[in-house]
Amino acid sequence: MKNLFDELSFTISKETTKKYSTSFSLGILALSPMIRNPIYAIYGYVRLADEIVDSFHGYDKARLLKKFRDETWQALEEKISLNPIIHSFQETVHRYAIDHKLIDQFLKSMAMDLEKIDYNSDLYKEYILGSAEVVGLMCLQIFVEGNKEQFERLKPFAMKLGSAFQKVNFLRDMKDDFNILGRCYFPDLDISCFDNVAKLSIEKDIEQEFKEALEGIRKLPGSSRFGVYLAYRYYLSLFRKIKKRTASNIMCERIRISNGAKISLMMSSYVQYKTTLL
Repeated sequence: MKNLFDELSFTISKETTKKYSTSFSLGILALSPMIRNPIYAIYGYVRLADEIVDSFHGYDKARLLKKFRDETWQALEEKISLNPIIHSFQETVHRYAIDHKLIDQFLKSMAMDLEKIDYNSDLYKEYILGSAEVVGLMCLQIFVEGNKEQFERLKPFAMKLGSAFQKVNFLRDMKDDFNILGRCYFPDLDISCFDNVAKLSIEKDIEQEFKEALEGIRKLPGSSRFGVYLAYRYYLSLFRKIKKRTASNIMCERIRISNGAKISLMMSSYVQYKTTLL
């Protein structure tokens, strides 16, 4: 029975999410049960692509990513894949009519990670569009259950939130991105000269995006509003912790939020959500 394979595929995407991200796992648990599996499917898919370009050292990453890309398009055409994560993803894409252009843009950004790029403003925007903003739009398509009018109205806010999350990731991961992967995403930045002035400029940009994104979160359907707000609060908390560190600290350690702090934040977020977002 194919239903059994479908169930297994979504379960594997769920376990992938739980293994790689406590924050997103808790955020997804705060969503309506009806939309949790599709969001797990999207996270599992983008996580798998990330692993290819970030972690599979000693393997032919370009060949693996091409295989992943080919399997994606084949699965979307045939409506099945023997790769459970890709299978749950294609099921979600078809169910919610997710635009294939978003998937293509995402895969293009993943391919950018295969090369050493000196990022200017245009390349920086292109990378963030594909690696973060379109992922937010895929999730938004699920949150609004295919309502085109709602999607277009909330689209700018979803893109701002995805961009803010990604830029916080960039700051958090600067040490490993540069020392292990040889990357620096921030445009026209000489990493050897990264100082508190440059850090403050990046933080002001992120701060503005968080502010704009919150306006959109308030307009989300009730089925997704608290889950997205919770993810927002997690990242905002991480961002505030990063802001308290110096530029040299960022290049020496990876800033984290402990699991205990995340649970505490979840409870306080619910109270704040009930009093300010409803």
